Amino acid sequence: MFLTYLRRELRRRRRQAIVVALGLALGIGLTVTVTALSSGVQSAQQSVLHSLYGVGTDISVTQQADRGSGGPQRFDVQRQRGSDQNRKSFSTDRVTAGIGLQSFGAATVAKIAKQPHVSAAAGGLSLTDVKVNGKFAQQQGQEGQGGPGRGGFGSGGSGGNPGAAPSQPPINVDTFSIEGVDLSAPGVGPLSSVDVSTGRSFTAADAKAKVAVLASGFAKQRGLTKGKTLTISGTKFTVVGVVSGGGQSTDVYLPLAAAQSLADQAGKVTTIYVKATSASAVDAARAEVKKVLPKATVTSSADLAGAVSGSLSGAASLAGNLGRWLAVVVLVAAFVTAALFTVSAVSRRVREFGTLKALGWRTRRIVGQVLGEALVQGVLGGVIGIALGFLGTYLVNRLAPALTATVANGATGGGAGGHGGTGGPGGGRFGGGFARAAQHTVEVHLAASVTIGMVVLAVALAIAGGLIAGGFGGWRAARLRPADALRRVD
Repeated sequence: MFLTYLRRELRRRRRQAIVVALGLALGIGLTVTVTALSSGVQSAQQSVLHSLYGVGTDISVTQQADRGSGGPQRFDVQRQRGSDQNRKSFSTDRVTAGIGLQSFGAATVAKIAKQPHVSAAAGGLSLTDVKVNGKFAQQQGQEGQGGPGRGGFGSGGSGGNPGAAPSQPPINVDTFSIEGVDLSAPGVGPLSSVDVSTGRSFTAADAKAKVAVLASGFAKQRGLTKGKTLTISGTKFTVVGVVSGGGQSTDVYLPLAAAQSLADQAGKVTTIYVKATSASAVDAARAEVKKVLPKATVTSSADLAGAVSGSLSGAASLAGNLGRWLAVVVLVAAFVTAALFTVSAVSRRVREFGTLKALGWRTRRIVGQVLGEALVQGVLGGVIGIALGFLGTYLVNRLAPALTATVANGATGGGAGGHGGTGGPGGGRFGGGFARAAQHTVEVHLAASVTIGMVVLAVALAIAGGLIAGGFGGWRAARLRPADALRRVD
């Protein structure tokens, strides 16, 4: 009887039922879309943050070098032997470790790994390879003769025409970044956030091998593929793989031992990557690391989130604030509209409900009938809302432009300065530090998706909307009396 009467009343009031269901569907669909968008933006943020130091890494540790330590970077260049043409040119290749960063010893990494809330710790060595080549400045008119003189970059003073200015041939400077990877903890560190596009990544057997893994952009620029050789400061490395993904600016990955050998930094690292025992233990692990290294900069993903700017940050703010509040407002408006429509419908059915009471229907049965009708309308609105949520999510993924995330690298260094050379066949010097790029911009594609949890949320909202509307309608129906049916003529 209940289902028969319910089906008949919904068919008789199809227009009202459709209007109420569509109102609820609009609010639920917008809520699902905004929730999916927020989830997609958060996933994009996490991918950017993880790519800074790896998916399995919760904390990174660095320490700024003491001011005044180390002295300026110097690049000693000598005239090449052989023909006159070779003696006029110079070339140097130098690997510099962690400009502006204090190095840590292996004992420090081991001590951090033993902390109670630390699951694993691995060291990393950040290097910069700088290749400088060009020709020594020559006096115009006469070349390679006379006593000692002083010129811009390098040497090559000449006599015979002291008033003539030396010509400055072009100087080529080529730099790329290198990261030494600790292979004893493969799940922690920078390589854990990248995907191998060709070849393979490092294995434990590569710990002492002269092998390299290249970033895809660097490999394409240099024309390097798997099996080819990359020479760094006179040492040849065989390319075993090319990786893509990740938001950091590292060009070449080497086994930690090989990187330490290149920079004469045996047993030293510039960054410590830490994995906590669980997500809830990150703060405790951070405190333990800070206790071991009081002067170090201990950075977690929450800290790095503040360093990410660009359209991704704007999208996160928009989805987290405006989008969420907009969904709440529309959802509340849908609930209120459904409740008002239901109360209005009950008011128009005074004669019907009064007659049913006169025929012996209890108030509880009438309230249940109204509540059942509202629940059916709510479930119908939920089904339509879920479909609208899937449609909205599809349109977001299809039409949304690629987002950008700009991350500050924070490396420092001095400017390049020249130093006069000595005359004759002496060598020239290139003084000053080398500054790495202050920022690195990553392009991120938004991938919003509707999860099972969102579908459950939509169903719960639909039922809640039906209960709210049915509750108000039932309250109105409970106040009706049989005598009202005699005074009301439809």
